[in-house]
Formats: sequence, C-alpha cells, structure tokens
Amino acid sequence: MAVTNLTYKPQFQLLGLMDGTDPHPLLFLLFLSIYLLNALGNLSMVVLVRSDGALCSPMYYFLGHLSLVDVCFTTVTVPRLLATLLHPGQAISFQACFAQMYFFVALGITESYLLAAMSYDRAVAVCRPLHYGAVMTPWRCFVLVAASWAVAHLHSLLHTLLISALAYPPSAPVRHFFCDMTVMLSLATSDTSAAETAIFSEGLTVVLTPLLLVSLSYSSILVAVLGMRTTGGRHRVFSTCGAHLVVVSLFFGSVLSVYFRPSSAYSARYDRMASVVYAVVTPTLNPFIYSLRNKEVKGALKRGFRWRAAPQDE
Repeated sequence: MAVTNLTYKPQFQLLGLMDGTDPHPLLFLLFLSIYLLNALGNLSMVVLVRSDGALCSPMYYFLGHLSLVDVCFTTVTVPRLLATLLHPGQAISFQACFAQMYFFVALGITESYLLAAMSYDRAVAVCRPLHYGAVMTPWRCFVLVAASWAVAHLHSLLHTLLISALAYPPSAPVRHFFCDMTVMLSLATSDTSAAETAIFSEGLTVVLTPLLLVSLSYSSILVAVLGMRTTGGRHRVFSTCGAHLVVVSLFFGSVLSVYFRPSSAYSARYDRMASVVYAVVTPTLNPFIYSLRNKEVKGALKRGFRWRAAPQDE
C-alpha cells in the first residue's frame, strides 16, 4: 500500500487551526511572536549551556538538549501553522506530510524521555546528594540522552511506516495545522484496526515509560522531602523541582488526552487546541520556567550581557 500511495501521490489540504477559509492576521501575529520568543529563549539556553562554565552540571546538560529539541519541535509545525492562518487550505504532498509526522513524533518522544532523565537527575540530587557525582557521570548522562534520541526515532519510524501504508483518497482535507497521527488515521479509507492496535500497544509502552519514570522519581523526592526536618530544605527542593513538575504536567497531560483514545472519539477542535499546548506553548515556556527562579542561569545571563557590553565601554 505504501508503494501505491507513492504512485498515486495523494495531496492533502491543511485547513489550519481555525475552521473556515477566512485569514486570521491577528492570530498570525500572535503565533509568529510566540515562535520568535521560542527561538530566542531556547537558542539562548543552548548557547548559555555550551559557553558558560558554571552551567556544567548534568541538569544543564539535559536542559541544553531539551532546548534544542524544543526549537526543532516547534519548527516542524509552526511555519505551516502560520501559512494556514493567512491562507487556509494549504496543499501538502504525501511525502511532505509524512516527513512532518516523522519528525514531529520523533522530537516529541525525545522530549518526553529527556524530561524523564531530568526528573531522574533531580531525584538523585535530592535523595542521594552525597553520591550524586558518582551516579550522574558524564558517560551516564550521554547514554541517557543518546537513548532518548534512539528510542524516539525508532518509535517514530514504526508509526510513520504503519500509517503511510494505509490507503488515502486522492485529495483530502486535514482538519489540523499539521499532519498528526490521529488525523491521518481518521482520513484513511482502508482498515486501520491493525495499525491502531500496533500503535496503541507499542505507543502506550513508549509514551508511558517516561511518565512512569517521572512518577517514580517524584515519588522518591516526595518521600525524601517528608523526611526533612527543616523547612528551608523543603523550600529548596520545591524551588528546584517545581518548575520541572509544571513542564511535565503540561506536556504529558495534553499528550495523553490527544493520543490515547480510539479514533472513533476523535474531535478535530479539541485536538487542535490540545496540540497547541504541547507543540507550541510548552516548548516556548520551558526555557523561561527553568530560568526565572534559577540563580545560576540568571548569573550566566548577566555574565553574557556584561561580556557583550564590555567592548562598547572601552
């Protein structure tokens, strides 16, 4: 079927975030501003982590990779979203549609595993502070990041192959701002039961594994916090882990609400709004949530500004 699809070259029309054919210039400006803010925040975080020697701990190593994933994650979808806000019904080829799906799924899963790695890092820092350096070695951090990328791309490849092998009409409207798995399953004209079974079983394992790891990490942190005798220690833990917990809740909550239900329960309007949360809003908020209450990141930013201003003062 995949060969047949490529032979007939079906075209899809991305209808965008809103129903109807009217342009939405105000929404265009809003999402353009969000996208530019996303790129500024995440790329600044990547540069800071790479250039500032004070940000060399495992937490910032993971945060640098998370920021890189976030800027790529939004770049996969937001440019198409911006185009459909001005010109709804943008045509997208079969190959481009499934390429977009592949990278969207791969980057989304990578983000989920990086969030799990960061929660593990926080759990070790809180529960085993004296052994933190021995546990979170550079090699182990590298393995965690490499495994996140590898699992995500293998998962995405499987899903993309399964869904692209289905039959589609020569021209079909996609009621979304990108080629999402749930949308493409609903558009298929052939039987999707086998693909749905494989996607739900394998996908449930791949997506719930990082969620389980996050839950176990924060359960350990909670037990450690309850055992602390000083309120100052508890406050430090909450200030360190609170930002990460907000990001995890936003990301996993919206992802689970979209993907883990049968296609018969598909709702275009709900899926589009929920997708904005995890595909646009959360990646944009991440660098700011992690940095606003982080003294080390604030210090690195100040040092960076002073370094840039120094030649002008001379």
